[in-house]
Amino acid sequence: MAAPKGTLWSRDGHTEGKHLVLEEYLKAWFPILGKFNGRILFVDGFAGPGRYAGGEEGSPVVAMRVLAEHGAAIGAEVVFQFVEERADRAEHLQKLVDQWLPRLPNRTKVYVLTDEFESVMTKVREDLEASNGRMAPALVMADPFGVKGIPLKVFRGVFENPKCEVYVSFMWSDMNRFLGTPEFEPNLDEMFGTADWRGAKDLDGDDRRRFLYDLYRTQLKNAGAKHVLRFNLYKGNRLKYSVFFATGHPLGSDRMKRAIWKVAPFGDFSFRSGASDQMVMLGVAEPDLTVLADALHGRFRDAGPVSMEDIVEFVQSDATIFHEGHLRTQLKSMEQEGRIEVAPETRTKHFCYPSGSRISFVPPIPSLFGPEGPP
Repeated sequence: MAAPKGTLWSRDGHTEGKHLVLEEYLKAWFPILGKFNGRILFVDGFAGPGRYAGGEEGSPVVAMRVLAEHGAAIGAEVVFQFVEERADRAEHLQKLVDQWLPRLPNRTKVYVLTDEFESVMTKVREDLEASNGRMAPALVMADPFGVKGIPLKVFRGVFENPKCEVYVSFMWSDMNRFLGTPEFEPNLDEMFGTADWRGAKDLDGDDRRRFLYDLYRTQLKNAGAKHVLRFNLYKGNRLKYSVFFATGHPLGSDRMKRAIWKVAPFGDFSFRSGASDQMVMLGVAEPDLTVLADALHGRFRDAGPVSMEDIVEFVQSDATIFHEGHLRTQLKSMEQEGRIEVAPETRTKHFCYPSGSRISFVPPIPSLFGPEGPP
């Protein structure tokens, strides 16, 4: 994506989708992390001016508004670090911050830093190492115009700290277009943290995309993330870029999936802007939760009795696209179909699945006629 020249620029539909997911996630992130920690941190590494030319909110304003409007008591000190390299955009953002400060909780601090994302995060890491400290629980957002300035080593430093997560844009369209350009290569080496991305040069179309997406997911995990999710943003039918979310905790994975499902409620983790550049969401009439049933059966059918806690953690993780809110409805359907059995002593009534339940996933009964069925 070419960087706009002016202080402000027009927002497109796929950016709207990204911000809607961020908003929904922050609605859960602030109260959960703010309840059990003395301090939490939101870093916007490519913050921009805070608004678009049409008056729409940029990500810094989305984050401040969610905190200001949240009804839950958030006891933690909330620190925003908005990093913007261009002085004109940082100045515009600072004026918006000044307007929002009176509406934010008393224990909120907001810093607008005219600097580069990598420089700021490197200094944070050096300061923490010097003081033998750790970063407060953090959500680090990196949304560049291209692939420069988001080296994997920065995220590796983030994941060294418990409860720290990354929300990063993967600029597929630019990457695909310039993959063979020599001056592009050092940026990709840093972004992937390896030269293995060069294996995509001899691939085309979906094969190239899958190769690079799988490699980036693997590299985020190698850097310390335990769960990695993504959703795709399109302009019409053309994939522009994707957003990767990486976290160390299944609860973070689950809450992000809830946010994505709310914006894309059919399990098609894709947001599209059409000819009018307004975001539309495409999908079937309702989500196909039989896919979840098959995933559960495939994971646990040979495991014997399984605790409800283990089942919940599997669904929360990045092993499925579903979240915990889908689980109990599907377990009820599976029990009605005879695909699971619940130890009766571990619950008090039928079709409920409290913590402590022990569930066995029943192997399907082989057909007497083989896979082709009766003659």
